[in-house]
Amino acid sequence: MQQSHKTVLWVVFILSLLFLWNNWQQYNGQPAMFGGSQQAQTAQQNTASAPQDGADTSIPGAPSQAGNDAPASVPADQAEQAKAGQTITLKNDVIELGIDTVGGQIVSSKLLKHIHDTRNPDSGNLVIQSDRKGSFFVGQTGLVGVKDAPNHTTPMTVVRTIETDGQVTGVVLAAEGGGLRIERTYQLSPGSYEIKVDNRVTNIGEQPLSPSLYLQLTRDTHEAPGQSGYYKTYVGPAIYTDADKFQKVSFDDIEKGKAKHSGRANDGWVGIIQHYFVSAWVPKQGQPREYYTRRVGPSTYSAGAYEQLGQISAGQSVDASETLFIGPQDQDVLAKVAPGLDLVVDYGWLTAIAKPLFWLLTFLHGIVGNWGWAIVALTILVKLAFFPLQAASYRSMAKMRKVQPRLNAIRERYGDDRMNLNQAMMELYKTEKINPLGGCLPILVQIPVFIALYWVLLASVEIRNAPWIGWIHDLSSPDPLYILPILMAGTMFLQTHLNPKPADPVQAKMMTFMPLIFSVMFFFFPSGLVLYWVVSNIFSIAQQWVITRQIEGKPIFGRAA
Repeated sequence: MQQSHKTVLWVVFILSLLFLWNNWQQYNGQPAMFGGSQQAQTAQQNTASAPQDGADTSIPGAPSQAGNDAPASVPADQAEQAKAGQTITLKNDVIELGIDTVGGQIVSSKLLKHIHDTRNPDSGNLVIQSDRKGSFFVGQTGLVGVKDAPNHTTPMTVVRTIETDGQVTGVVLAAEGGGLRIERTYQLSPGSYEIKVDNRVTNIGEQPLSPSLYLQLTRDTHEAPGQSGYYKTYVGPAIYTDADKFQKVSFDDIEKGKAKHSGRANDGWVGIIQHYFVSAWVPKQGQPREYYTRRVGPSTYSAGAYEQLGQISAGQSVDASETLFIGPQDQDVLAKVAPGLDLVVDYGWLTAIAKPLFWLLTFLHGIVGNWGWAIVALTILVKLAFFPLQAASYRSMAKMRKVQPRLNAIRERYGDDRMNLNQAMMELYKTEKINPLGGCLPILVQIPVFIALYWVLLASVEIRNAPWIGWIHDLSSPDPLYILPILMAGTMFLQTHLNPKPADPVQAKMMTFMPLIFSVMFFFFPSGLVLYWVVSNIFSIAQQWVITRQIEGKPIFGRAA
């Protein structure tokens, strides 16, 4: 039974690693080890298949129901480099946009409440959109379905700018082509990351026309700021519909022509996610649209939606209003922008556990006013919730530790006589009322909760650039002095000392070196995560020490047990 006890411990450890790896895979848009989600199983095949190498689709073709008279495309590199010599800057108190008069593309966006590199306070504002090679990420919209209709490579004229309190917060652009005139308005509101985009499409020709409006985000595969070589968060497209729910579509799947996601729908949104931030087009709810993803150049991809505008008679106009969100993954804000947009903060199959933990973390922050202390308080509350289970585990381990000398004597007495050895050990367990599995099962029950808490801390934009105390100025960055990882290693060594020593010398060495291995790994993890582990370890050590002293009949705080 002692051997089975050790086996279960190893199974628990391996399962923990598997759960973490499975979540890492899902978070990066890879297939889950334990089967795909229902949403992925019901999602439709992407209606716009990825083109072959060298294909040119920088301007999307017409949607499947809009006909085949789409405009000829422009090479992706030419579209990226095209300049009209004028960029209109829009700004409110949280975001600054650059609108290129070529096609009205959003070629730059800065988040004024976030710095680019949290490890460098002088790095400037965080840049999300950029038209620079190597960090290309732009927002585009235009018309398809009518030859020579204005698209995102068509030069546009500035009709007027809109000012609020002396600051340019909006612009109206116009272009003509193919018998159509499009007049587009970009408008920012105070304190909001939402960009209102209104398109008025007028038929200035003599024949009825049936154009479609496309809304797309085009991005290369550059890494988002703050990525670590020791953990990866998802960067890539995502689509949501009420029928198929939240779907990630990796760049690799688009490249290979294996992208699967919703096609036609009357609701939802399409966006591109990076760690802590999201950019998403939100068409008007109830308006039919068709979602697509495609490769538009080397390591460059688009994700977007078509909207049918219907038939427009000569001299008539049609209005289409959409929202483009560019900002942090604040769940309360995102939920108000569009249904399901808050799901970009993706906890995978642990969402049912992670969401309440995040709510509790936010609640505690409202009380203590500091995200570091909120993490400390949350960790203690979670440990208290599992106190009975953890106590049962520690009692079992303490009893095993107490009878360890007798177990060693039994092993020496019976040697390789496995039958009599196991019988003698069972008699000892029965006499001392020890369950060899009692230390493992309570730990197994807690694993999903602690993994969920790990993902809550990793995904919460609220801890980005949030200080704790002294040397910790950003809970989303590694500890600059490595104090927390060293403390974590020390607490793990203490826990190892309190546990029963494995009889197998190899396992004993493994348990000795494990704290060192984990501490090196955690040198590069966000300090908020390491803080959680340190507090958890300290609480566990105190609980285990008290219980072990009680079981061994030793004094606690100067008094006899």
